[in-house]
Amino acid sequence: MTAHAKPLPTAADVDAAAVRILGVAVRTPLINNPALDAHLSARVFLKAETLQRTGSFKFRGAYNKCSSIPADKRAAGVVAYSSGNHAQGVAAAAKLLGMPAVIVMPSDAPVAKRRRTEALGAEVVAYDRNTEDRAAIAERIMAERGATLVPPYDDPLIVAGQGTIGREIAEDLAAQGLKPDVLFIGASGGGLAAGTALGLKARAPDVSIYTVEPDGFDDTLRSFKSGKRETNARMSGSICDALMSATPGEVTFPITSTLIGQGFSVTDAEVGAAVRYAFEELKLVVEPGGAVGLAAMLAGKLDLTGKVVAGVLSGGNVDAALFATLIAA
Repeated sequence: MTAHAKPLPTAADVDAAAVRILGVAVRTPLINNPALDAHLSARVFLKAETLQRTGSFKFRGAYNKCSSIPADKRAAGVVAYSSGNHAQGVAAAAKLLGMPAVIVMPSDAPVAKRRRTEALGAEVVAYDRNTEDRAAIAERIMAERGATLVPPYDDPLIVAGQGTIGREIAEDLAAQGLKPDVLFIGASGGGLAAGTALGLKARAPDVSIYTVEPDGFDDTLRSFKSGKRETNARMSGSICDALMSATPGEVTFPITSTLIGQGFSVTDAEVGAAVRYAFEELKLVVEPGGAVGLAAMLAGKLDLTGKVVAGVLSGGNVDAALFATLIAA
């Protein structure tokens, strides 16, 4: 393995994260639906991270990172850049730990997301995404205040926190006498995919894992094929706004390429159908980016007959107007 600028997390780090988040993060249900089982001729189990604090899996990694900051550095707070789920996860984690949080957010971010982040006690610093560099702004705030950066995915503690999802899936299936044959997991920067793979493979080493990405934004899949971190040509143009990272992470890609190494892409139409299915059959609100795994199952990307299949519904923070359009289609 090549030398890495950053240390890679392990399954032991996932176990440590599980202790840190115990009783703070929601242990979300692993949902099995008879209609979905019949439709796919499989046993399908979906981890409903839509029901997590702040409505997405991001709280797990954020809390694991924030709670690991040494006591003498906590007063200086944390800084993060995000317009979506990561922002709210960090704001909520910091509030629970009594730490100030600054979120660097594009000035054109949805008003509801800004308000929600501010409601969690965070200070929002707006920037122009066309002319300003969010990382530079975060660096300045860190220098001025001594704040700790909480990255969205490319950090061992963030990856380990997300990995508690894989650990919980394995535990909940084992309690029913089952082991997963297949896992579908959404990928963007790769924090969720890398962590979940670490947590799940430690307990179910034979599981086959597939990343799922939006069509045209399949940098992870192309990176698996080329063996190096590829970049997406576009930064917008999918309804999966949560899955818009340009390239897999330095920390995440060595893990996903080793433990996963295969994947699928799904169209906006396939994602929309999955959002609608979750609403009609599962009675769950799932944002497009959180529905890609279910979309791959429903679109028949893989023959699942007779298999025990797991997926993660990773978030439910969808704009009401978009959701109404998708479920009415």
